[in-house]
Amino acid sequence: MDGHDREAVGGRFDPALMLRARERTWTALRGIQARMRVGISEQEAQAEAMQVFQALGVERLWHPVIVRIGPNTTKTYRQPSQPDVQLGENDSYFIDLGLVFDGHEGDVGDTFVTGHAPERLACAQAARELHREVAHVWRHEGLSGQKLYDYACERAAAMGWRFNHAIKGHRVSDFPHSVHKGGNLGDFEHKPAQGLWILEIQIAHPTEPFGAFYEDLLAEAAP
Repeated sequence: MDGHDREAVGGRFDPALMLRARERTWTALRGIQARMRVGISEQEAQAEAMQVFQALGVERLWHPVIVRIGPNTTKTYRQPSQPDVQLGENDSYFIDLGLVFDGHEGDVGDTFVTGHAPERLACAQAARELHREVAHVWRHEGLSGQKLYDYACERAAAMGWRFNHAIKGHRVSDFPHSVHKGGNLGDFEHKPAQGLWILEIQIAHPTEPFGAFYEDLLAEAAP
């Protein structure tokens, strides 16, 4: 499968609607963030997310709502959470959403901290900064998806964090993007086109059981 095949889209694909889906998915994420509180569980947060989606007119989910708290912030998408974890007073969590608006897929994620937890806050900020750096390199240096993730790994190590190599980004498009091919961004041998790829970053503390996650669409304009 060549680069053109892996960046194929459907007949109704509209770049403007991709950006709008991105924006509205960020709005949904902030709505869930506003409901997070000490003592809430991941399952409770996922249930409350549905109320946020209903208010925003979400058409459907294209992947399940992911909320990871505390030690579960080191887990990948496919790994089950440690059960019965609740958000603590000086804790961290991340939200990962895949929503459909106007037939187009939004996919965003970010990490947040409660109370006074300086190392957790530094980890969350590092994930955001690493995403910004890699996106900047994509915009200005034309690296392939593979090279972008090589760069991300090197920068994470230089920043003092453990990089999760299992997280490699992926395609999005008009729903369902799986019909239009795809694959991992970290395996893509060409410069990724804008508005079609999600850059995912997941890092963890080198010794402590917490991490951070950030993801967003690769687009010419930063959010």
